Amino acid sequence: MAAELIVSVSGIRDETRELVEEFAAEMDGRGVPLSLLVAPRLKDKYRLVRDEPTQEWLRGRQARGDAVVLHGYDQAATKKRRAEFAALPAHEATLRLLAADRVMEETGLRTRLFAAPRWQASPGAVSALPRAGFRLLAGATGIHDLERGTVTRARVLGIGEGHRTEPWWCRALVLGAGRAARRGGTVRLAISAKQLAQPGPRQAALDAVDLALHHAATPGVYRWPLRGGIAAVA
Repeated sequence: MAAELIVSVSGIRDETRELVEEFAAEMDGRGVPLSLLVAPRLKDKYRLVRDEPTQEWLRGRQARGDAVVLHGYDQAATKKRRAEFAALPAHEATLRLLAADRVMEETGLRTRLFAAPRWQASPGAVSALPRAGFRLLAGATGIHDLERGTVTRARVLGIGEGHRTEPWWCRALVLGAGRAARRGGTVRLAISAKQLAQPGPRQAALDAVDLALHHAATPGVYRWPLRGGIAAVA
């Protein structure tokens, strides 16, 4: 079975957009689309709805085949060191999901795909997702089709946003990507936009992508399978 490669970037905002643009260009040169993890609100009072240049860039990337994935609602309003959806009951998770969905629709970036901040979603949050209209959950250890109740087992190999960034971890990430690709699995690489400013983590992400491609992994994005088995970006 051929391996699949999914590369995602989180923390996309006005201050990091140029870094993400450069990384996207590197991926374009390799024929690798990106899964762009987008949150309506971030720290330091960032609001996507007020950031038209980032909206425009995201819409352009989506039009050319990248996936937009909702990545929480208001991470700044979360207790320190706790991921936003990690401990929410279903009712509160639903309210946040609906509020985020409205912002994404307003900005022309509505999606049926969800990845919780730090990949941590409580049972209540998971149960709220289908009721809020979401069809796919990208979790820490698997990709869940919420409509069909199936899961593709594959853990995230990440740099930043809850994952380590030290040199030893970066080396382990590259080796892990190569090992998963050789075995024909789903290689899920994730990097936070902030870490793209650091030469070591950025190079590790590029090396991991190149190694997965060397082992014939097929580039893809987070997607929800439509009826008839046709896969499409949501």
